[in-house]
Amino acid sequence: MKISFLLHNAYGIGGTISTTFNLAGALADRHDVEIVSVMRHRERPEIALDPRVALRPLVDLREERDHPLHRRPAAVFPAAEYRYRQYSELTDARIAECLAASDADVLVGTRPGLNVHLALQGPERSVRVGQEHLTLDNHPPRLRTALRRAYRRLDVLTTVTEADAAAYRRKMLLPGVRLAALPNSVPDPVLPVADGSAKVVVAAGRLVPVKRYDLLIEAFARVAAEHPDWQLRIYGKGQELPRLRQLVEDLGLAGNVRLMGVASPMEAEWVKGSIGAAASDFEPFGMTLVEAMRCGLPFVSTDCPYGPGEIIRDGADGRLVPVGDRDALAAALLELVGDDERRRRMGRTAAENARRFAPGPVVARAELLFEEALAARRGDGHRATGGGLGRVLVSQGFAARDVAYGAAGRARRMLRRARG
Repeated sequence: MKISFLLHNAYGIGGTISTTFNLAGALADRHDVEIVSVMRHRERPEIALDPRVALRPLVDLREERDHPLHRRPAAVFPAAEYRYRQYSELTDARIAECLAASDADVLVGTRPGLNVHLALQGPERSVRVGQEHLTLDNHPPRLRTALRRAYRRLDVLTTVTEADAAAYRRKMLLPGVRLAALPNSVPDPVLPVADGSAKVVVAAGRLVPVKRYDLLIEAFARVAAEHPDWQLRIYGKGQELPRLRQLVEDLGLAGNVRLMGVASPMEAEWVKGSIGAAASDFEPFGMTLVEAMRCGLPFVSTDCPYGPGEIIRDGADGRLVPVGDRDALAAALLELVGDDERRRRMGRTAAENARRFAPGPVVARAELLFEEALAARRGDGHRATGGGLGRVLVSQGFAARDVAYGAAGRARRMLRRARG
């Protein structure tokens, strides 16, 4: 097959970029694969891309940031999408031209706004696959309304967890669209896995409020009080950095908690630790969990929606604790810090269990989805329309609620503007 991925900006850093590069590189073993990057802001990608995967940008911001069409708002990319302000008439035109000229057997969108482009403008000869790397419930009501209209024209819609796939089946009526969970994959480790002897807890990700690094630092204060020879290393950058630095200082943890900045690749840092940790309020999947576990680290995480509960097997390869519960998080960390044998045993189990997220199994699932959709497209073109009256009524109920929420939100914004 010829497979083409449509990506927001392949030249940055992020979970969607990483997992798209991973999947594209693994598919390149047997297929002709390219990545089309809507935006480009630098000469080379920050994340290494398999040289067998072609990469081409549509809009080079280094030269076209002030293009007249780039100053006008986008008409196709949905206004309720998080990245909307970065899109324009120029991106609308370039994406439309790219899709019209594509000879790909399979076209894959990688975020809601690009999935809409694919659904509305993708050529009928190609299988159109929308990937969701966030979750349905995390989308604002206005976006959910736009997606209901557009996603019906997709052939396949994938989510990164079974829980989110179930939410789409329950809350959206998408007749004829194949809905399936396709988890993110993590490449096989290059370095020997951790042996559990280092007195280091490792965390990694964007330093943003939803990740709750403040809660993790506060929980680790208890660990440091009982085991002062242990250290917490946090990798990443983001808006929370100044506040986290201040918190470390206020708690007197400068000798135990280190804010390490960005490290890429992270594998060399994971294997220097013995435990992985996360305290997120929300996690669509949890790439860092899988990365750490593949490197032999048992993982302690909040049991937040949606990913951790589908990745960690509580008590076997890590621990799950209630969201926002600092004491439970501290107790779970202390449980592993204080028991060398259990920590090492769970680390070995983590490395074994996380193999289900290796490129091989994930790519096999992706290939099967693509091949079945392509066979249906080349057959009689029939698209199933099942679902039943009950499902129709449930979907209509959620749609009506989203419309009401959207209208209420617009009314509140108009009222605030009037008062201002």
